[in-house]
Amino acid sequence: VSFRPMVIPTFQQKQVQKQQQQRALSTPTNFQRCNSRSLRFYSSASFCAAPPTAAQDVMEIEERDELVSKEDEQIEEHKRRRLSDVPIQEVLDAKHAFRWVDPVIRRDATVKEAIQTVIEGGMSGMMVVEATECGQHKRVVGLLTSRDLLRIMAAGIKEHESSHSENYGEVLDRVIGDYMTPISQVIYGRPEETVGVCRTLMAKLGIKCLPILSKQGRVEGLVTARDMNDFGLSATDKGGKKSYLNNISERVGLSSDTSMAEPPTYMHAHLALEQSPLFVNIGMHELPHPWKTEDSLGFSERDHGPREPSMDPELSEDAYFVTRVNLEDERDQTLRDVTYFGVADGVGSWRQYGVSPKEFSHRLMEECENILLEACHRDKDRGDGKFRRVISPADVLQQAYERVKAENIIGSSTACVALFDCVRHQLHFSNLGDSGIIVLRHIDSDVAGTLKRDRTTPRTERTTDLRVAFISQQQLFSFNHPYQLGWTGEDLTTKERSSFKSAVDSCTTSIHVRRGDIIIMATDGLFDNVDIEDIAKIALEWEQKWGFIRGGDIVARERRWEMGNSLTLLSSERVGELAQELCNKARELSLDNTIDSPFAQLAKDNDIMWSGGMPDDCTVIVAHVVGRSADDMMDVGDM
Repeated sequence: VSFRPMVIPTFQQKQVQKQQQQRALSTPTNFQRCNSRSLRFYSSASFCAAPPTAAQDVMEIEERDELVSKEDEQIEEHKRRRLSDVPIQEVLDAKHAFRWVDPVIRRDATVKEAIQTVIEGGMSGMMVVEATECGQHKRVVGLLTSRDLLRIMAAGIKEHESSHSENYGEVLDRVIGDYMTPISQVIYGRPEETVGVCRTLMAKLGIKCLPILSKQGRVEGLVTARDMNDFGLSATDKGGKKSYLNNISERVGLSSDTSMAEPPTYMHAHLALEQSPLFVNIGMHELPHPWKTEDSLGFSERDHGPREPSMDPELSEDAYFVTRVNLEDERDQTLRDVTYFGVADGVGSWRQYGVSPKEFSHRLMEECENILLEACHRDKDRGDGKFRRVISPADVLQQAYERVKAENIIGSSTACVALFDCVRHQLHFSNLGDSGIIVLRHIDSDVAGTLKRDRTTPRTERTTDLRVAFISQQQLFSFNHPYQLGWTGEDLTTKERSSFKSAVDSCTTSIHVRRGDIIIMATDGLFDNVDIEDIAKIALEWEQKWGFIRGGDIVARERRWEMGNSLTLLSSERVGELAQELCNKARELSLDNTIDSPFAQLAKDNDIMWSGGMPDDCTVIVAHVVGRSADDMMDVGDM
């Protein structure tokens, strides 16, 4: 007699078997039918035996029911639960149960102490605390991550290299309280939020550590991506012989002849361009609030009267600057042309206090430009190598802000300042409030992966692969109440919760740009009225109109570049038209009451009834990234 190998049914199969058997026993007819379709595991000899009796069949069914116990059901249910649906508190509890490390460090601790604490505790971040009146180090004042420590070390190395000093010990003695993320900028999660919510939040904001804040205002702990990955894995999953054989043995160690793969074919053209500097042609345009006059500001067309909408840019409370200066590169001490540009949006509510909203914003942008021009012409009167140095956008903004306060100019405004690095192909910027930057780029969806593909339009119907490559983060105190730089005539106490911030609180980041990119910096007058996708559509029409791209053919454009034809001169002449078209579109949609503007949609999301556009001042700066300077007379080829 031979036996068929027994196959252990899965949990789902057991449940199906149970349901079928219960249905089979419901009537005599079905019971007889069950004998011929029994789910028992027979040997070859079983088919020669007499059919089982009803009592035998019931006994076997009861035995099978015992195979699926309540404990089995609970285990299977736990396995089926998706990790993204698990409350983050469970992840935190599992982490603390495995190993408890108090993730705190004193505010007055040194960088050296912080590095030792991170390594010994195996932590990615720590809450910075200071002593309370009772002497306990529990009052949270900020957050410090391992990434912050690396930035501190990198900055210290640069400073010492520029001063030709070999003593790096001073960097380790710096106090972490001067470099931590202040508590006002710390992003946190709630214990009841799921892993999926927290993971998405961390990915969107580029956060490495997420403090979990209870309803009582206590930080219960810090969660990292590693903690989420470890949740649900047992000790045997991560260690032991079986784990080694399954996870390590066949994938550990690289051979001595291992080498890096060549870049993908579609990247060759871009990499060749990386060796050459890039340039930007900049155009700008501004329009005032449509119902604004020299004496008043109307809330509607009825208030404005029969006059045409305002067009005089001198009435605008927005301000901007664009300047190109010759400053020293911090890496090789070579003087280079550096382009800075920025926008500021004066807060109109100052008008009700008898203060001109435009004075603060206009003076802020003027001082930004003055600081850069002064740095460009500064003499090297000291031996520390710090003359004519490239200044970060945040430092430009902070110095300008201090000057405006020193002049006792009352008011406030949002602000965004950017620096274009032509050598490293980077855009550095600092943004405070609801102005911002977007970067448009042609990305070939055939090779860029599904995440960058246009999912709404069929591939056969698409004429371009122009995508939004980057959108800057805005900062709001509440809906339609952005963070801002401001001055009331006296400093506010630190205990006051205010929308007034400093340049240190701005969102500061750097992004890599490519030849052909279109950088758009604007005040909220644009973004509140024109969808991002519509902005991209207008930019594409501008490109196609002047031949910068034809029929969405990226390969043909790169071939034209290789032949030395950048159309730089044409770009410098026409880039202002794109800024003007965007301003005009914002004005048109702001007066359209039949559509839901981005502002109206966000208002409704915040339980505020609003329809149509949002009339406002609008200022747009467009920077077109090109491969040659507009002063290069060799770039006058055919389109």
